[in-house]
Amino acid sequence: MNKILLGILAALGLGTTTGAIIITSGVIDVGADTPHSPVVHQVLNYAREQSIARSAASIKVPDTLNDPERVRRGAGNYDAMCVNCHLAPELPDSEIRQGLYPQPPDLSLKPDAPLELSASRWFWVIKHGIKASGMPAWSKGGMDDEAIWDLVALLQKMPALSNADYEQLVAASEGHSHGGLEGRAHDAGDHQEMPHPVVTGETPDSNKKHNHDHGAHKHNKHKH
Repeated sequence: MNKILLGILAALGLGTTTGAIIITSGVIDVGADTPHSPVVHQVLNYAREQSIARSAASIKVPDTLNDPERVRRGAGNYDAMCVNCHLAPELPDSEIRQGLYPQPPDLSLKPDAPLELSASRWFWVIKHGIKASGMPAWSKGGMDDEAIWDLVALLQKMPALSNADYEQLVAASEGHSHGGLEGRAHDAGDHQEMPHPVVTGETPDSNKKHNHDHGAHKHNKHKH
């Protein structure tokens, strides 16, 4: 028995030492342009989905998600806060989405899970975010639960929308407008479209144009 115990302790010690050497050596590639191995990807994906499912299981989905007003309000916030990473109907892939790893899901497509399960999952992810994925916890930035449910209402409808339908909803919305932290809420009178920052190495006052080659990619101007 003692030999077995000593063997287990030795194996644990060797594993810990080996892991520490690998971590401190810097050989682990953390670049976003190098994907995880299939095994690591599957393990992380499984752990993430199990965690979200457990956390979202107790969330009560409101019965007002079909309310057109919710969908309209959600469209304005989605276009201001989400579209660059999660796209919209008939939009081409974006530069930022192509560079993120893991790549954010295209939310203009029909979800795999039933809508009721997707609704609670979306709510939890939007509110709490996902660590080390680029998905922020929007509640920390000032978005209240009602505004999050507005986004969920839009997400339920979006796979059935055309680009024209989506743009019409955005145009009819108040744009980036949600309650939350004091001083963070926006309204239609205060909202101004801010220019997208371009990293050029120049000063902020530089008038250099964003002129790198996009190939087939085109920028889309979003109206709020």
